[in-house]
Amino acid sequence: MHSLRWSLAGLAAAWQETAFRQEIYSFCVLIPLAIVLGHNGVERALLLGSLLLILIAELLNSAVEAAIDRIGPERHPLSGRAKDLASAAVFIALINAALIWLLILLG
Repeated sequence: MHSLRWSLAGLAAAWQETAFRQEIYSFCVLIPLAIVLGHNGVERALLLGSLLLILIAELLNSAVEAAIDRIGPERHPLSGRAKDLASAAVFIALINAALIWLLILLG
């Protein structure tokens, strides 16, 4: 029960992030499309899974940013690098989703 409460608190904190909200809004459109456009269970799973991977990456990105910001406001090369790497993970997840959607829809 404690883990569930902490997870829900994390999702509530993520909701405060603009990027997370934008992704959720986009997914409200994309999830029904994935169900309709996927020809079988495997395609639907890939389409939906690629969307969930974006959310996972975004949550980890927000966690890294929060941890770095907790350390202090001064700029440090390693802090910037950590934030950039976490942001790159989100970017790669977005590319992954785009490729999966293109390959399935065009295939």
